[in-house]
Amino acid sequence: MEATRRGFRPRRDYDREEKPRKPQKLVKRREKIRVDVKLFGRWESNSNVTDPGLKGYINVEPKFLPRSEGSQRGRFHKSRMHVVERLALKMLVSGHTGKKHKLTSGKFGGGFNTILKVVENALAIIEKKEQKNPIDVLVMGIENAALREEVISYQMGSIMARESVVTAPQRRVDKTLRFFAQAAYRKAFNKKKGLAAALADEIIAASKNTGDSFAVKEKERIEREASGAR
Repeated sequence: MEATRRGFRPRRDYDREEKPRKPQKLVKRREKIRVDVKLFGRWESNSNVTDPGLKGYINVEPKFLPRSEGSQRGRFHKSRMHVVERLALKMLVSGHTGKKHKLTSGKFGGGFNTILKVVENALAIIEKKEQKNPIDVLVMGIENAALREEVISYQMGSIMARESVVTAPQRRVDKTLRFFAQAAYRKAFNKKKGLAAALADEIIAASKNTGDSFAVKEKERIEREASGAR
């Protein structure tokens, strides 16, 4: 069919000339550079958490300095902190038991850099004594000393009733780290033994699940009370 305009005809497929294709630019793939980050520049932080209940609540991701400076927000923000940072925060109020300060912890109150150095020295002592990665020993100690159930009290009429309840995973880690801090501070309070050495001994005893650990004894005591309140 001819077009109405002079000198114009519809273009057919066989009239098209194949234009030379432009050479495609080679896109270079950027290789990801893997940097081995060590905690305090000394220890690998890649421990495996064997307890399935605590797997998502013990953070051991590689980090040079365990300090988030309050950047964590939202629900379960503590579980996104490095476990060494959580231990250091518990050491800041190591004299706090229940609702009272039975021992003064004002020496370390607010001095996060000071207590972080104490925790680093404790990890160095653990490495020297056990010939292992101290982060692995700390994770093992938390798993052994983490209580599984505890007792709650509530008012029932004119009496106080007690009932056994299952402990939440994040609370299990929190209470264990609190026991580590309290035990270390009591062993070093007005004693010749340093705080770093006392903390190292407590973590080593908990990793071996022995009665020398205050955290393990507290766990057994609380679970014994819970079994009697069932």
